[in-house]
Amino acid sequence: MSEPIRNKKLDLPTAPTPQNTPANNAPISSHAQQPGVSSIKEEELDRAAAASIFAQNPKLVSMIQGKLGSLVGKSSGYIESLPAPVRRRVAGLKGVQKEHSKLEVQFQEEVLQLEKKYFAKFSPLYEKRAKIVNGATEPTEEEVKAGESADGEDEESAKAESPEDQEATANLAGIPEFWLSAMKNQVSLAELITARDEAALKLLTDIRMEYLEKPGFRLLFEFAENEFFTNKQITKTYYYQEESGYGGDFIYDHAEGDKINWRTDKDLTVTVESKKQRNKNTKQTRVVKKTVPTESFFNFFDPPKAPSADEDDAASDVEERLELDYQLGEDIKEKLIPRAIDWFTGEALQFEELDDELEGDDFEDEDDEDEDDLSEDRDDDDESDEEDDNSKPKQEAAECKQS
Repeated sequence: MSEPIRNKKLDLPTAPTPQNTPANNAPISSHAQQPGVSSIKEEELDRAAAASIFAQNPKLVSMIQGKLGSLVGKSSGYIESLPAPVRRRVAGLKGVQKEHSKLEVQFQEEVLQLEKKYFAKFSPLYEKRAKIVNGATEPTEEEVKAGESADGEDEESAKAESPEDQEATANLAGIPEFWLSAMKNQVSLAELITARDEAALKLLTDIRMEYLEKPGFRLLFEFAENEFFTNKQITKTYYYQEESGYGGDFIYDHAEGDKINWRTDKDLTVTVESKKQRNKNTKQTRVVKKTVPTESFFNFFDPPKAPSADEDDAASDVEERLELDYQLGEDIKEKLIPRAIDWFTGEALQFEELDDELEGDDFEDEDDEDEDDLSEDRDDDDESDEEDDNSKPKQEAAECKQS
């Protein structure tokens, strides 16, 4: 039977930080000497040397990463060293947390159902948008007035249109190149679109999405008849894992895209390279054609596959591509489809810039001492320049602007 605790201070080990440090206290002193210039330079040299070693030994990096990965989640021994009553309370808190986790899963499921409920209300608006874009119908007067700018610029520009222009556009149906223009204004998508892709993407008639019965969604790209492929619709589906993640979130698993049925010599995802070969004996030459993969938006429908156990060296690159691929799908689902007209006009870009500025809040200004040192260095440089060449005008430092 354990001895009762009677107003005496328990000799409990200090909780380590981070988790995987030893339970013993580190010899940290409040009088620890701050690193000087020489020690900083030595540290930089050590880092450079280590980086060089790692660059020349990728297998060593992989081995170290594997060792570090095996340590994640392992106890440092602190919890086990606590008295039995305290360990019991810790276990109780874990039980309370499990109840919280169950509610988190329920919360995420209800959020998904709410998204589906409102998506059903959005769908008729998307259908009306598609009809207007493709010239099947015209917007009502009420819809036009609701969308007109407050200063009346649209009305003035319409009045200023010449009779010749009005006659030329009288038979123009819908909004030409609507989806291509919207996609090119969305930065993450614009980076995928090549000049060769544009001829095919001009024929996009609609981009839609639908939810799966289980967690996941499908993107649908609909095309008019074209010279590039026979598909009238190309889809890409994003699947989630059966189990929920930490906090009840759905965990992305993988994506699958439709096979594109390219017409002869119209595959935009490859280029044909011609190479001359000469026979050593007969001296005759021949031209050999070889198809080489190339950058194209349509590679989006051939998503990367998760690396196997034998592909550890390329795992980090594939993981990065998987993350980018998923983010592109989310951008289309959450940004492009709901607010396509704002991307077409470019109005949505101002909100993207606002997001970038908010992310810039993570950067902190340097210490005043550092700024003083830099200003002194600049003064010294200016003085030395004047001594070297008095006739040489002083140039002001270019202003550094953070985008």
